[in-house]
Amino acid sequence: MWDLILHDPVAWGSILGIVVVMGAYYAYLIIHNAKNNI
Repeated sequence: MWDLILHDPVAWGSILGIVVVMGAYYAYLIIHNAKNNI
């Protein structure tokens, strides 16, 4: 199963997309909360 995922660019794209979106979302929350606390 992992061999199929590792060699499938669509799976990599979706995984990277999820990671990027989650990272951007958390960064936004941290920045938003930091502005409110000041």
